[in-house]
Amino acid sequence: MREKRTHSQAAFTLIELSIVLVIIGLIVGGVLVGRDLISAAAVRAQISQIEKYQTAVNTFRGKYGYLPGDIPDPAATQFGFQPRGTLPGQGDGNGQLQGHSNGGAAYGLLANGENNMFWVDLSTAHLIDGSFSLAHATDINVINSGADAVLAGYFPAAKLGQGSYVYVYSDGASIPSGWNPQNYYGISHLFIISSQNIGTESLTVRQAYDIDKKLDDGLPQSGNVIAFFTMNAWAGSGEGDDPDNGINGGPYTTPVPGDPTTCFDNSTSNSGTPGVNGNPQHYSLEINNGLNVNCALSFRFQ
Repeated sequence: MREKRTHSQAAFTLIELSIVLVIIGLIVGGVLVGRDLISAAAVRAQISQIEKYQTAVNTFRGKYGYLPGDIPDPAATQFGFQPRGTLPGQGDGNGQLQGHSNGGAAYGLLANGENNMFWVDLSTAHLIDGSFSLAHATDINVINSGADAVLAGYFPAAKLGQGSYVYVYSDGASIPSGWNPQNYYGISHLFIISSQNIGTESLTVRQAYDIDKKLDDGLPQSGNVIAFFTMNAWAGSGEGDDPDNGINGGPYTTPVPGDPTTCFDNSTSNSGTPGVNGNPQHYSLEINNGLNVNCALSFRFQ
C-alpha cells in the first residue's frame, strides 16, 4: 500500500505581508522625497544664478558707468571691450537693453545688438562664468539655430536645465506712453531665426511658482518676477502679454480656466474650471500638481 505524501503550501502571514507593504511604502516615499529634493535643489540653483548675474551687472555698472551691452564708444574701446556701432541698439548708453533692426532699436530682439553684447561684456570683464565672445555689436542674422551647440556660444544655459537659456531684453516696445521701459532676464527655450527669437515654455508650473514665491509675490503677473517670455522679435507676444501689465497695471482678472496647457488661470476650483471673472490669476498648481511644462519666467533688473 502506497503512502500518500502531503505537501505543505507556503503562504505569507499577515505580519509578513505588513512588512512587505511597509517596505514598498518606504521605497515609494523615498522616491517622492528624492524627487522633491532634486526639484528644490534645481530651483535654488536657478535663483542663485539670477542673483549672481544681478550682482555682476551692478558691479559692472558701478565700475564702468553703463549697463553691460549698453556701453557706447569711445568708453567701450577705452575700457578694453569690443567696439560699438553708431546706431541705436548697438551700444547707445540709454539704459535700455535693445537689439537693432533697419537702422533703429528693436525691443525684444535677443540675438543681436546690446542684448547679445550684454553677455560678451560680462564675460570680458570676468564677472560671470563661461566665455561669450562670438557676438559683435553690429551683427545681424548671425544666429539661425535652436541647437545647443550654437546657442551655448551666445547665451548661458539656465541652471534648471531642460533646454533653457538665460537672456536679457527690454519691454519698451509695448508699454503705454509715459511708462518707463524695464530691463529683464528671461528663462525659456530659444530658437533663433534671422535674429528673431521664438521662445517656448521650459519650466513646470511648480518650478515657476517656487521661484516666484521665493523671490517675489508668488503671482504670475505682478511684481518683479512674472510668467512671461519674448517671442517673434518683440516683447509682449509671449505668455501673459506685456510685462508692465503686471508691474504697472495689476494682474489680469479676466476669466481664464486652467487646463493641462496653462501656466496660470483664475479658477477657484481644484479642477481649474471655470475661470472666475474678477479673480486675480494664479499659477495653475491644481492641474497635475503643477508638473506640466507650461511656463517661462522674466525677472526685472534690480
